[in-house]
Amino acid sequence: MSRVLRASAIMAAGTMVSRVTGFVRSAVLVAALGSAQMGDAYTVANMIPFILFDYLLGGVLSSVVVPSIVRRQKTDPDGGRAYEQRLMTAGVLGLVALTVIAVLLARPLIGLYTHDWGQERIEVTVTLARYLLPQVAFVGVGALAGAILNTRDRFAAPMWAPVLNNIVMIAVLALYYVKAGPAGADVTAVSGSDLTVLGLGTTLGIVAQCLVLMISLHRAGFRLVPRFDLRQAGLGEMAKAGSWTFLYVTITQLGFLVTTNIASAAGDKAPGAGNTAYSQAFQLFQLPYGIIAVSVITAMLPRMSRSVAEGDLTSVRDEFASGVRLVASLLVPAGVLLMVLGPAVTVLIYSWGNNDPANALYIGSVLQVFGLALVPFSLFQLLLRVFYAFGDTRTPVLIGAGNTAVSIALSFLAAAVLPPRYVVMGLAFALTVSYVAGTAVAWRLAARRAGGLNGRVVAAGLSRMYIAALPAAALALGVLWITRELADLTPFNAAIMLAAGGGLGMVLYLAFAQRMRIPEVGSIVGMVAGRVGR
Repeated sequence: MSRVLRASAIMAAGTMVSRVTGFVRSAVLVAALGSAQMGDAYTVANMIPFILFDYLLGGVLSSVVVPSIVRRQKTDPDGGRAYEQRLMTAGVLGLVALTVIAVLLARPLIGLYTHDWGQERIEVTVTLARYLLPQVAFVGVGALAGAILNTRDRFAAPMWAPVLNNIVMIAVLALYYVKAGPAGADVTAVSGSDLTVLGLGTTLGIVAQCLVLMISLHRAGFRLVPRFDLRQAGLGEMAKAGSWTFLYVTITQLGFLVTTNIASAAGDKAPGAGNTAYSQAFQLFQLPYGIIAVSVITAMLPRMSRSVAEGDLTSVRDEFASGVRLVASLLVPAGVLLMVLGPAVTVLIYSWGNNDPANALYIGSVLQVFGLALVPFSLFQLLLRVFYAFGDTRTPVLIGAGNTAVSIALSFLAAAVLPPRYVVMGLAFALTVSYVAGTAVAWRLAARRAGGLNGRVVAAGLSRMYIAALPAAALALGVLWITRELADLTPFNAAIMLAAGGGLGMVLYLAFAQRMRIPEVGSIVGMVAGRVGR
């Protein structure tokens, strides 16, 4: 038990520090590049390596690769060592080949994700992409190393290595800002040497992350011995097992392709309202989910899987309902407060350096729309784990296809009817609607599979949580109105809004939830009070 608790503490601490340093990195990034054309160019160039990684390896890593390694560790005479070496050899060869091809095809790859961009911005984006695309190999090798480490119960390095990447990136972006000055946010004025610092520096951060993982893997007993008898690596078997997962990645990336192109076109017509605004708002939106929901989801899946294996569907239903209520007890007020205080969050983080404060405010408007999606998005992820507990990877793909279709249709509608300045907000709303619809469909199918999901209990709990959150929302709105009446929204005023509206609002929510005897909130308050009292 102590070993499990220690591992959980290491993962939680690493995740929290990674998130904090990641947001410092995002703030410095926007300060150095702005959130208009230069920021959009970097955002598009830097996302392509990770898209390619997802296609080759990311989508099947946890669903296929990790179970295969664990199985070979138990069945092979050498504890799976040769299998791991074959897998790493195949991964390195495939990733290097993909990287070389991607660098050669940098220009058409950029063309897939941009729309109506001027020639100067295209050239800057392509130049950055050629520096950034080698990240594919290092991200992939690092992910394989992390997977092998996890199968050996080594969790520290995979959780903490991204922190080193963030620290390197913060230093690189600070150097870029000092070196380039205001020209660093202007695609027509940025120099080739500045792009070299930015591109190679970003890749250096990923290299450092990969090296940490490989060193940790070496210390765990793994030896990188090339093995070219790849027929025994089971690549065909893994490809077959991961076919549904690969299809899911393809579908989601199609939706992302549409979103990126529409955001690119909007940002070209309304600088500051393009890809950077969307990606930064989405990253902030993911923070409550990453901190609150992911740990619950991680714990839920093995317990529900064991209950399914034992034929105990009652425990599956109870586990799911308990997980939903626990996650929602904090995500409901978080989503409500994001809808009110989104601009205060982004003005505090992004109103620095080369970024226009008006563009920082716009990111907050997008974040407000994303706040609507926080609970549906998290509930959807919880529902997918019900299917995975039953060993069903096909149904999530079909639901995901429906989600993507709804999102694409609404995204095109937003691009057609909204002024360019509001298109990205429309994209955020399209995502919200798609997850509301996806959650409704997933709930119906999962309830049929599990013989019910305690829907009335969950609905009653969520209703009470939203009622308890109303006073918090009113308080936050009041603080927002008073502060805006007295002065403009500056970073200092934004900090006051967040402390008074957000901090006191959350305290007010907890107080009302306690009075309404919402058990999950009572448990959280009791746990925190117990730790403080020690």
